[in-house]
Amino acid sequence: MDKETFFFYDLETSGLSPRDDRIMQFAGIRTELDLNPIGEPVNLLVQLSEDTLPSPDALMVTKITPQQTRLDGLSEPEFCKYVSEEIFTPGTIAVGYNSVRFDDEFMRHTFWRNFYDPYEWQWKDGRSRWDLLDVVRMTRALRPEGIKWPFQPAKKFNRETGAREEVLDDDGKPVMVATNRLELITELNGIKHEHAHDALSDVEALISVTRLIRERQPKLYEYLLAMRDKKRVASLVDLKKPAPFVYSCGEYPSAYEKTSVAYPLCPGRTPNSVLVYDLRYDPDEVMEREKIFPVVKELCLNKCPAVAPLGVLNSDETWSRIGLTKDTVEKNLEKLLKHPEIAKVAVETPEPDFAEPVDAEAALYDGFLSDSDRTRVEAVRNTGPSKLAGFSPNFQDKRLPELLLHYKGRNFPNTLSEAEAAAFADYRNARLNRQAVGFMKALERLQASGDADEFILEELGLWFQGLQG
Repeated sequence: MDKETFFFYDLETSGLSPRDDRIMQFAGIRTELDLNPIGEPVNLLVQLSEDTLPSPDALMVTKITPQQTRLDGLSEPEFCKYVSEEIFTPGTIAVGYNSVRFDDEFMRHTFWRNFYDPYEWQWKDGRSRWDLLDVVRMTRALRPEGIKWPFQPAKKFNRETGAREEVLDDDGKPVMVATNRLELITELNGIKHEHAHDALSDVEALISVTRLIRERQPKLYEYLLAMRDKKRVASLVDLKKPAPFVYSCGEYPSAYEKTSVAYPLCPGRTPNSVLVYDLRYDPDEVMEREKIFPVVKELCLNKCPAVAPLGVLNSDETWSRIGLTKDTVEKNLEKLLKHPEIAKVAVETPEPDFAEPVDAEAALYDGFLSDSDRTRVEAVRNTGPSKLAGFSPNFQDKRLPELLLHYKGRNFPNTLSEAEAAAFADYRNARLNRQAVGFMKALERLQASGDADEFILEELGLWFQGLQG
């Protein structure tokens, strides 16, 4: 087994949906576990495929154009081969900032549509992952000493203008709320971060913030590093011996430092998950209003949750910071144990409706591959362009023939038969048409604003025109 190392990484993407959007920049730095860098930084562009209209708002932030990726970037198959063989090597701990919910999902979907296993890079041969965002949240809530923590004006979405606007108080002053935005933490703590939203600059800043937490709160840091292991999480969030625990996550209010005291109720809807009750809320009142969510949340044991024993709330000040008291927790737990029906209601409450995947590329989570299909998938990615024409494995999974057509059409169009070329053209046109309305609305809004980057707007217009016909 290779020696464990961190690989801090960040992505810039064409939008926010791992299903529909694409990676445009990948950057990362490998370090030893003491956070000393190893080797040279990695900074790659990834070619945006010609079936994708990027979010104009996203590109206003990243300043990366589709044309730049086509000129200087790797194709997706080249990118997947490189990161599989050179980056996510045995013993690698992949680390990011909100990576479990964002970057990791983009990586999975990219591997999937390019015939690589979407999961092995996170667990096989001593590999693992860690997300520093919840580490930052718990550090701020429980052990904030030695670090300066930022606030920013609260904003709300204006449906008429499509823009986010500041929330003002009765005196016309901005309402300030806690924030854990990476660029604000670095600025406040004197950490160099010259180009926020450039992937490599964000990685450098993340390593510095990680080092800051390790230096100022070493016990909490080491504890949360170990808790990236789902078995350790399961030993704390234990349905056989349930007990209250401290939980920091993005779905809890900023006013309480995104942290509360939770209690394990029952198995979740998906493997490796547990439904937990937020003991901030009185169960009698919850049952009266018959609104279970968000009082009950699904905690995923394998997504590096920031959880800790109740004993970490070791002072009145710490309890106060998360807006709770020991008495409140004890009273609400006593009531909860008299309401076993809450677990039943939580399990039976319908999940939010998610859009059905429109194609095989978006259907990653529709099932796992059989062993025979895994062998055929490996054969696809190992087959060179000269032999892809006419290559048609006898897949068992109904998603894979469509996925292969799209893989060939995007990356190796010369390998398509006449019928395949027509089918891919239909798919490509349908995909572009789905994206076009939102793309044009955003483009027109930014053009009308008068303060958008003119070069980016021009390049986006040319990209759109070039994809027509």
